[in-house]
Amino acid sequence: MAANRRPTLADVAQEVGVSAKTVSRVLNEDGPVSAQTREQVLAAVAKLGFQPNLMARNIRVGGPDTTIGLVVPDLGNPFFGAVARGIEDSVRDRGLTLLMGSSADDPDRERALTDKFLARRVSILIVVPSVGADHSHLKSHRTAGLPVVFLDRPGVGLSTDSIVSTNRAGAQEGVAHLIAHGHRRIGFVGDLPTRLYTRRERLAGYRSALQEAGIPYDRSLVTNAHDQRGAEAATSQLLDLADPPTALFAGNNIVALGVVAELARSKRKHVAVVAFDDVSLAEALEPALTVVAQDPEEIGRTAATTALARLDGDRSRARTITVPTRLIVRGSGEQRAAAPPEA
Repeated sequence: MAANRRPTLADVAQEVGVSAKTVSRVLNEDGPVSAQTREQVLAAVAKLGFQPNLMARNIRVGGPDTTIGLVVPDLGNPFFGAVARGIEDSVRDRGLTLLMGSSADDPDRERALTDKFLARRVSILIVVPSVGADHSHLKSHRTAGLPVVFLDRPGVGLSTDSIVSTNRAGAQEGVAHLIAHGHRRIGFVGDLPTRLYTRRERLAGYRSALQEAGIPYDRSLVTNAHDQRGAEAATSQLLDLADPPTALFAGNNIVALGVVAELARSKRKHVAVVAFDDVSLAEALEPALTVVAQDPEEIGRTAATTALARLDGDRSRARTITVPTRLIVRGSGEQRAAAPPEA
């Protein structure tokens, strides 16, 4: 065998002096082989470091792969890393391996990535839908028995299981916490596209909290920010208003980092902040960051157990499962609004 070349099935067969079909029978345990031949083949496999091409085998025999395909918008977002950890913890005992890729929240990239996972016949497909994506192309795969689960956001064009957080109720609780500390000028910093499910639900929760407190909705206090730099700019824009907010609600963890950074830069730490999603080192910030925390590992575990139940034959109607959020009270949300000047 030439150097710097991966050993093949034929190399193993040549090492033992048997046919490639015999080696295949040993590795796949799908035919009669003597105990001596089996021992010799396995010894040659170990000696040569041969790794079976499971993808090629599964395509050949028409069976599923031993992998789960997970499509997320951003591999760098710690939220999705925790989701992946929850999935892995739940499928490890089933001998399944997680494959993960990023769509960058682009529907075309999402489609290309799901097509690649489907081509290798993954056992389960879990997708965080991109804005504007149409998932009707997955109907035939789901009908054929492939478990498809949408995570964090519902999909479009396909009736299947979805695992989401209590986005609206969580945002409402976070904003109500600010209102309880005397704030009536509360800015919202988050993604602009209202087609994005999480943005739409969290903005609805923000508005519900205002409405319940009798506070008029002010469109000028709602700004667009998709990433940390955008959140810094949006926060600066809000602080420059003639009547600036005394508190801010950050729509997600990445945005929260930009909000906190801009408040520190502008020396406006007296502005109260509540963020949707916990962030790394939130307790180390000054003041410590109050958050509406999701449970990404539980979201991942729920997605995995739901998909495994489908894999095991559950044919019940598709359902949406919500994972509760919880308010974690720290210093940033407890700063009270200054009393209005007396008339």
